Amino acid sequence: MPSLPLAFMVYGLTTADITTIVLYFGGMLFIGYWSMKHVHNQEGYFLGNRQFGKLIQTFAAFGQATSASAVVTITTTVAKNGASGIWMNIAGGLFNMPVFWMTSVWYRRMRLLTLADFFEERYGSKSMAGFFAVIQALFFMMTAAMGLVAMSKTVAAISFKPAVELTVTEKAQYDMARELQTLEQKDYKSLTPAQQDRIKEIRKANPRKEFSYIDENVLIVVVAAVTLLYTVAGGLEAAFITDLIQGCFIIILTFILIPFAMMQVNAANGTTGFWGVFQTMHAKLPESFFELWGSPKLIDFTWYWIAAFSVLGVLNVAVQANQLTSTGSAKDEHTARYGFVTGIFMKRYAMIIMGFVALMCLVIYGDSIRDADYIWGYATRDLLGPVGLGLVGLMIACLMAALMSMASMLMLTTAAILTGSVYRPLVPGRSERHYVWVGRVFSTFYLVVAVLIAAKFTNIFDLLKFQATFNCILAAAFWLGILWRRTNRIGAWASMIITFVITLVLPFGLPLIPGMTTQEYLLKTTNPEPVTHVYTAREMDVTDREKQIARWDDLSARRQAKGERPQPLEVGQKFEKTYPLPQKAVFWSEGLTLKEGVLQGKGYLYGELVVLDKLGWDLTKNPSALNETLTFILRILLPMIVIILVSLIARPEDPRRLAMFYGRMKTPVRGSHEDDAREMALTIADPRRFDHTKLFPRSNWEFQKWDRDDWVGIAGTLIGVAGCVALLWLIVTVGG
Repeated sequence: MPSLPLAFMVYGLTTADITTIVLYFGGMLFIGYWSMKHVHNQEGYFLGNRQFGKLIQTFAAFGQATSASAVVTITTTVAKNGASGIWMNIAGGLFNMPVFWMTSVWYRRMRLLTLADFFEERYGSKSMAGFFAVIQALFFMMTAAMGLVAMSKTVAAISFKPAVELTVTEKAQYDMARELQTLEQKDYKSLTPAQQDRIKEIRKANPRKEFSYIDENVLIVVVAAVTLLYTVAGGLEAAFITDLIQGCFIIILTFILIPFAMMQVNAANGTTGFWGVFQTMHAKLPESFFELWGSPKLIDFTWYWIAAFSVLGVLNVAVQANQLTSTGSAKDEHTARYGFVTGIFMKRYAMIIMGFVALMCLVIYGDSIRDADYIWGYATRDLLGPVGLGLVGLMIACLMAALMSMASMLMLTTAAILTGSVYRPLVPGRSERHYVWVGRVFSTFYLVVAVLIAAKFTNIFDLLKFQATFNCILAAAFWLGILWRRTNRIGAWASMIITFVITLVLPFGLPLIPGMTTQEYLLKTTNPEPVTHVYTAREMDVTDREKQIARWDDLSARRQAKGERPQPLEVGQKFEKTYPLPQKAVFWSEGLTLKEGVLQGKGYLYGELVVLDKLGWDLTKNPSALNETLTFILRILLPMIVIILVSLIARPEDPRRLAMFYGRMKTPVRGSHEDDAREMALTIADPRRFDHTKLFPRSNWEFQKWDRDDWVGIAGTLIGVAGCVALLWLIVTVGG
C-alpha cells in the first residue's frame, strides 16, 4: 500500500482537513441555534409543525436510513464475499419498496404525535403505549450505537498506526493476524492437520491487524456531543434542515472516492476510463467475486435466508417509531409517500455505488487489509491524502454527517415517545414548555446510553441481525391492529409479552445462569463439508497459487511438506478450489470462544432452536443459513398466531372507538391544515363514510381497494427495483 508523509501518519490530519471538519461542526451548531427560535410546543419540537415538503422529506428519509454503518457494512461484506456482498445488503430492502409505498401513507393519516400514541388510540391502553416507548428506546439506542461504532472505525483507519509503532500487546495481535492471513491464502486441502487446527484456534481469538492513533471511544463521545447540542436546541426542524445538508454530504461520501480509485487502478494496470477499470477488476479478482448466487464465500446467504429476512424486515421496519416521525411531519400524504420512498431508493442506489468502490479497493489493496471494517478509511487516507485540499477532512465530515443525520432523527423520536407515553401519563397537566424540556433531557439520556453500548459492541453485522428480529415484539400488534378489526387489547398484550420473553428475557437471561455457557449440549456446531468450485484462473488466483508453491517448496526443503506439490496456474486455465466452511455454533449468536482454556458460548442464546433440537430435529445437520432462517420464521409466525387465537377468544374492543380509528385511517390528508380539519370534522360526524373503499366490505379485514395513486406508486417502485438490479448486473458483467 502506498505510504503517506510521516507528518500525516502521525498527526492524522492536515490543517485544511481540520478546518473542513470545524466548519462542518460549526454549521450544524448554528442551524440548531437558529431553529430553536421556532420551537414553541411539542408539535413544533417533535414534528416541526408538520410543514415539510418533498425535498426535505426525501432527504429526511435518506438521512435517517443511511448511517456510517452502511459504508462499513457494504465494504466489509464485499471484501469478504465480492459482488454478492452488495446483493446481500440490498436484496431484502429492495423487495420491501412496494410495501413502503402503501404503509408510508398510514403514518400521516394517523395524525398522531408519536407511533406510541397508535397503541393508545387503537387499543385504548396507555400502558401499552408506554411499553412500546420503552422497547423502541432500547432499539434506537442500539441503532445509534451501531452507527457510532462504524463511524469511529472508519475515521480511526484514516489515522493508521504503522507496525513499527505498535505496543507489545498490539504487536502480538498483529503477528497472529498475519499468521492467519497466510494460512487462509492456502488451498485448504494443502494444509497439514496442525495448520487446519491452527486456523480454527486463531479464528476464535479474532486478533486485530489494524491499529490507529485515534481513540475510537473519544471520537464517539465528541460526535455524540455535537449531535446532541444541535438537535436538543432546534428539535425536528434543526434535524431535518441538517438532514438536507448532510444528505448532500452522504452523496459526496458515495462518489468522492470513485475518480481517485479509478485513476489508481488504471495507472497501475495501463488501462483507461470506466471500461479499463471493469476489465482490470475482472482480470485480477477471482471469478468467485462476481457470483451473486451460490458463492462459496456467501454460502450462508441463500435465497430462503434472504426471503425470510426480507419479510422480517418489512414487518419490523413498519413498527419503528421513526417511521411516523419522518412521514408524519409531511404537509400531506402524497408528500409523505413520495419523500419516504424516494429517500429509501436513494439509499439503495448509494449502497450499490459504495459496493463498486469497495470492489476497486480490493483491486488496489488485495488482502493487505485484514479487518475489512477499516477499508474505507484506508482508501480515504491513501487516495485522498496526497491530494490535500482538505479532502480527507471532507470525507470525515461526510462520515460524521451520515451518522449524525440518523442519530438526530432517532434521538428526537425516542425523546418524543418517552415524553408522551411514559413521562406525561405519570406527570400530567404541565405546560408545553415543560414537556419540551423533558424531551431534551430524554434526548441526552438516549445518546449517553448509545455511547455506552457503542463502547461494548464491536461486531456490527451481528448487531444488525439482532436488530432485525428485535421489533418482532411489537410488529404483530401493529400490523393486525391496522388490518384486522377483531384484534383486541388482550391479544396484543399476549403477543408482545410472549415475544418479549422469547426475544430478550430468555436469550440474554439464560446465559447468566452459572455453567450455562459451558454446557456441553449447547456447544453443538454445524458440520459443513468443504465446498469445491471450478473457476477460470484470474491474476489474483495465479499469484495465490505461486505463493502456495513457494511455501510448499520451503516446507519440502525442510522435509515438512505434506501432500502433492501444487500445480502452477495460468490466466484462463480452469482449476478447482476448495473452501473450508467454518463450523458455526447452533445455539449461540456470536459462536464459541476459548476463555481461560474453556470452550464456551458467546453472545445470546437462540432458545427456539434449543426447543426444535430437543423435539428431535438434529440442527447440526442443517446449514447455518437454515438454522438462522428458522429463527426468522418462528419470530414472524409465533406472535401472529398468538394474537389471532387470543383475540378470537377475548372480548372485542369498543366498536365506537374502532369506528373512529378506522375512519381517521381512511380519511386522506390533502391540502392545507384547514382543509384537513374540515375533512376530519366530516369523519367525526360519520366515521363509516369511507367503508365503501374496503376490499372485503362485510368482514373484519381492513384491506383497502387501490386507487390511481396506489397503482402508479407500486409501478414506480417496481421500476426503481428493476433499476437497482440492472445496475448491479452491469457491475458484475461489464468487462467480464
